[in-house]
Amino acid sequence: QVQLVESGGGLVQAGESLRLSCVGAGIRFSAYAMGWYRQAPGKQRELVAIITTGGFTNYADFVKGRFTISRDNAKNTVYLQMSSLKPEDTAIYYCSAELLLERYWGQGTQVTVDS
Repeated sequence: QVQLVESGGGLVQAGESLRLSCVGAGIRFSAYAMGWYRQAPGKQRELVAIITTGGFTNYADFVKGRFTISRDNAKNTVYLQMSSLKPEDTAIYYCSAELLLERYWGQGTQVTVDS
């Protein structure tokens, strides 16, 4: 059974930082591209950042320079370091594991940024 479990969300003030973690189980973690997506109330889920099996990264324009995605295959964990948070970053953040046509999702972690 595949499980992706996110943690690290919370309530912060604008300008502060948070680090999200996502631990995977039930998959060969190193074989999957890992992504972070987010969904704000009333909006569609959108890509935040993705990291390939080889460590290449890609970011949405709205987080470039502020967020950093990384992975530790030995710990089956992907991270999202978020800095200079803005109220518009408020959303549920989801972790995904992607390999060809397979995609798995975590349950999400709430990030709320107060102005």
